[in-house]
Amino acid sequence: MPRVILMGAPGSGKGTQGEVLAQAWSVPRLAPGDIFREHIRRGTPLGLEVKSYSDAGKLVPDGVVIRVMGERLADAQAGWILDGFPRTVPQATALDELLTQLHQPCDGIVNLDVPEEILVGRLLQRAQEQNRTDDTPAVIQNRLQEYYDKTQPLLDFYGERVIRIDGTQAVPQVTAQIQTHLAVT
Repeated sequence: MPRVILMGAPGSGKGTQGEVLAQAWSVPRLAPGDIFREHIRRGTPLGLEVKSYSDAGKLVPDGVVIRVMGERLADAQAGWILDGFPRTVPQATALDELLTQLHQPCDGIVNLDVPEEILVGRLLQRAQEQNRTDDTPAVIQNRLQEYYDKTQPLLDFYGERVIRIDGTQAVPQVTAQIQTHLAVT
């Protein structure tokens, strides 16, 4: 089963593609955002810590994300889709070390390319549809700036290993392109 890293800015479609591909490939979609939202919903100590960062439009610190994702990857030996991890070069370095320790090579790194004006529109629409108070225009701009500052350098870190997909296309087209590039259906 494939082991794939999905990259892209908030609103690029990582979550949607992660869900579609996880179902198609029968592997778990591991998304720190989903894990953290569940902890916030349950009011756990981790959830309260994470909420303080998300309320300010900031990313959760690397150490917290790496610890949580390391635990999940250890349980997903047969394959996985990482959605929203790694987000920084230190996270990517830690992930490479972790995957070596777990004997789990990564089969592909996919980046969903979407222009900023489309990202903002998608995030505002999602905020209305899901009544998400964390997706205000100011927080969206802050999240995008954090992405550009911290996550965009991952494209340089991974270099030619990155498969770039036009994320503005319809969901089935994006899915088909990812599957074609990874030779997995």
